[in-house]
Amino acid sequence: MFLTLDGVMEDPGGGEGFQHGGWQLPFFDPDMATGIREGLFTAGALLLGRVTYEQSAAAWASMTDEEGFAERMNTMPKYVASTTLREPLAWNATLLDGDVPAAVAKLKQQPGGDLLVQGSGTLVRTLMQRNLIDAYQLWVHPVVLGSGRRLFADGVAPTSLQLVTPRQPARGLSP
Repeated sequence: MFLTLDGVMEDPGGGEGFQHGGWQLPFFDPDMATGIREGLFTAGALLLGRVTYEQSAAAWASMTDEEGFAERMNTMPKYVASTTLREPLAWNATLLDGDVPAAVAKLKQQPGGDLLVQGSGTLVRTLMQRNLIDAYQLWVHPVVLGSGRRLFADGVAPTSLQLVTPRQPARGLSP
C-alpha cells in the first residue's frame, strides 16, 4: 500500500480524478520496484477490490515486458471482492461475492502462497475490521496532502502494528 506521511492512500498513480492524484510517481525508484516485484512473485494470488481490479485489468491485460512482471500479473490467480460485478470475470479472476471476509478467511486456509492485496482501500479496511490481515507492506512517501482517503480511518495506525522489516529509501531521505 502506498501512503503519504499523513496516511492518504487515495490515487497514488493518478487517473482517478482525485485533486492530488499521482503523488506517488515522483518517488518510484529501483528499490521500490524490487520490493513490489518480490511481493508479486512470492504471492500465490492477488486479492482486489472492484475498482482496483477494473483499473488493473485494463492496464495490464495487454502488457508485456522482458522481466516477466507483466506475465506474472496476467497469469496469477486473482480474487475480486465486488457487489456489482458478475461472473465470468476476465484476467484470470474469480468473484468473491456475498460474505467477503468469510470467503477470504476460507482462502487463507487453502495451500499456496500468500494473498497479496494491492490498493483496494475499502476491501483492506473491511479485512482489518475482521482481523484478516497478517502483514502490511506500507510504502510511506515524503508527501503531506491534507485530504484524501486514508488507510486508517481516524488517521492513526492501530497500536498493535509492529515494524518487522524496514527498508531505507534509495535516495537517502531522512527526517
